[in-house]
Amino acid sequence: MSEPCTEQERVEAIEMCCESKAEELRLLGYEQVTGKDVWECVSAKYKKEDAEPAMHQVVNDILSLKATQFMNFMTMAAYRGSPFL
Repeated sequence: MSEPCTEQERVEAIEMCCESKAEELRLLGYEQVTGKDVWECVSAKYKKEDAEPAMHQVVNDILSLKATQFMNFMTMAAYRGSPFL
């Protein structure tokens, strides 16, 4: 069994996954998407939970994010006046 990753390694892996997903969404025509936008979308559901999710769950949530899910989140954020947009 491998050793648990450090917090820095965890952050770097999440950033890499978010950038990868953002690139995929840009290829689909959503040209303004950033890795930060992807993280805001995915992490929104974690804010309701008490415990930090497992790394494999975070990676799965990022990489399985659909364009329609992302656009629904962005639309709702725009209605709420979210500052990251």
